[in-house]
Amino acid sequence: MGILEVKNVGKRFGGLQALSDVNLSVAENTVHAIIGPNGAGKSTLLNCLVGKLIPDSGSVMFDGQSVLGRAPYEINQMGISRVFQTPEIFGDLTVLENMMIPCFAKRDGAFELNALPAVSQQKDVVDQAMHMLEEMRMADKRHMHAAAMSRGDKRRLEIGMCLSQEPRLLLLDEPTAGMARADTNNTIDLLKQIKQERDITIAIIEHDMHVVFSLAERITVLAQGTPLVEDTPENIKGHPKVREAYLGESA
Repeated sequence: MGILEVKNVGKRFGGLQALSDVNLSVAENTVHAIIGPNGAGKSTLLNCLVGKLIPDSGSVMFDGQSVLGRAPYEINQMGISRVFQTPEIFGDLTVLENMMIPCFAKRDGAFELNALPAVSQQKDVVDQAMHMLEEMRMADKRHMHAAAMSRGDKRRLEIGMCLSQEPRLLLLDEPTAGMARADTNNTIDLLKQIKQERDITIAIIEHDMHVVFSLAERITVLAQGTPLVEDTPENIKGHPKVREAYLGESA
């Protein structure tokens, strides 16, 4: 049994069946990619995993506990963190100030921006934030306003903010979308480093097959809201159902 277990999940929006009888098992301490053409149901599935959507049917279990009906912050407290397609950072704050926010919230459970001046005087929070920036190789950018950074650095900061919560499962929603190739390759290297150095499971939704095949140990292919196949990257590459889903070739 995996750390994340999705059983018979279905989700409909009006007349559209976005997910139909989806089953997914993500093994602990692996990198599991979820791929598929546009409209395959990938983002809908991810939103069901983090509490933004409640499935019409089925179950979603994390480490033996249901995530259904829980608020996003409760799911975060369970040990699940999510990186969104567009980096969710505070552009008008410095890199260090951004990193202090989750470090403080992990200790005290809540944070409001008007408390930032006081938080900035708390040595333990600042030290933890600086430690994460050093791990993300961003300590030299600590005084830079986040809005001034490249998309790749914004993504690196957001991943570091998630890791400061010490999650057991990191969900990545198109983490390299909109990046130049150099930033994409840097993000791949960062995620490999994280996987090597941390006791963490990673589930990734991604269109860029270079990213998928560089990172994934298992791949689930969705098409029209239904899983087509789950296998190793080597077997996925030439699978007839995958060719049909992506290229329209007959299986």
